[in-house]
Amino acid sequence: MECAQEHEECLVQTQMYSVERPIYNQELLQEQLHQKEKPSQPLSQRIAHSCRCTSKKAKSHLYSFLPILLWLPRYPVKAYLLGDIISGISTGVMQLPQGLAYALLAAVPPVFGLYSSFYPVFLYTFFGTSRHISIGTFAVISMMVGAVAVREVPDERFDILESNSTNSTEIRDDLRVQVAVTLALLSGIIQLCLGLLRFGFVAIYLTEPLVRGFTTAAAVHVFTSQLKYLLGVKTKRYSGALSVLYSIYAVFSNITDTNIAALVVGLTCIVLLLIGKEINVRFKNKLPVPIPMEIIVVIIGTGVSAGMNLSDTYGVHIVGNIPKGLRAPAIPDMGIIQQVFIDAIAIAIVGFSMAVSMAKIFALKHGYTVDGNQELIALGICNSVGSFFQSFPVTCSMSRSLVQESTGGKTQVAGTLSSIMVLLVIVAIGYLFEPLPQTVLAAIVMVNLKGMFKQFADIPHFWRTSKIELDWRPKTG
Repeated sequence: MECAQEHEECLVQTQMYSVERPIYNQELLQEQLHQKEKPSQPLSQRIAHSCRCTSKKAKSHLYSFLPILLWLPRYPVKAYLLGDIISGISTGVMQLPQGLAYALLAAVPPVFGLYSSFYPVFLYTFFGTSRHISIGTFAVISMMVGAVAVREVPDERFDILESNSTNSTEIRDDLRVQVAVTLALLSGIIQLCLGLLRFGFVAIYLTEPLVRGFTTAAAVHVFTSQLKYLLGVKTKRYSGALSVLYSIYAVFSNITDTNIAALVVGLTCIVLLLIGKEINVRFKNKLPVPIPMEIIVVIIGTGVSAGMNLSDTYGVHIVGNIPKGLRAPAIPDMGIIQQVFIDAIAIAIVGFSMAVSMAKIFALKHGYTVDGNQELIALGICNSVGSFFQSFPVTCSMSRSLVQESTGGKTQVAGTLSSIMVLLVIVAIGYLFEPLPQTVLAAIVMVNLKGMFKQFADIPHFWRTSKIELDWRPKTG
């Protein structure tokens, strides 16, 4: 009897928890996939319904286009403000030296790096959906801009003006600035159009190995481009195929002209930066905020250069004139659109891939979502509007984003505060950085490539995971 009762109970439980699913074959699956419901309304009525504007639909579109309207009214001041202030200051002290340094990569005067660290950062606060990424100058994008600027405005064009080097340098810089801001306008328009056409889904095809491989290769180009500034030698900039080899050959061909004072200053800065970053990594749980070694190195380098008059006494190349105040808006040069359009497409795609990759990492970590389409629109507005104020193309910076998140940043209020810090430098104290040696900026760029060079360690991992991905030999058998 007991066995019979247990058997009946088992049958009841089995019936209670049984799950039945239809068995699909290929034909049934295709039929279900392509099955469409017949519209119950005529086409004209459906078009009219989709175009009908209601207050609910208008509010939804407005919140989607301006995400700040969603989170700013609900901003918890007591819980978030202190963290955002600390994060904004920490990110701002990184934004300043990196803006100056990456302007050298973009082949434009350093002050334009400051412009690119203010306007786009401020705009992203209103249109971006990520709470943690830091928009602004980035080594890879700056290098891509510099390659185009040097290609369109090569040094050879100004060899005939060597008798009046000051004027020739100013003319060359002005022309390269026009190339850079036109690239910003075009890449911004491309990103904006892709966002409006809902092309944010392409982010799923930008896999992490692809992005990491691209940035690792770009780091090699960036590093070699900074060797001449570190050594204080004069060489032309190269772009195109084999530019890395040409740059290395040019530097070593002029190695006997190395400026010892510039080399000593640069190596000292590299050592200080590496020590500071190592301290920040090892004691990140004990330090309230990371040690801002970049701004410390900039201040020390500027003070030493001004005190010892390194420019006149030892011939060390310095940043030079930094105009005070903001420039009036100007229309980019539309006459070179045809020459740089393809480059603008590449910059737009790479910039978006960098931003959305970092945004998704932080969103997953902190439990919120980012909209790929809105990120395209936000970047497009940042670049296109910023181009009228002489900023070159920008995207998310990995190092600054990590600092903005790790120092307690909760929203883009931190990004706004960092942009305000850059604005204060532009309008008030920018002239203090005029004696800053360029070798210091080269040291900052090189040390910031450390994380990208570590990505070479991915090669053994991918080899163990899938040898076919790294084996270029044809398969037989």
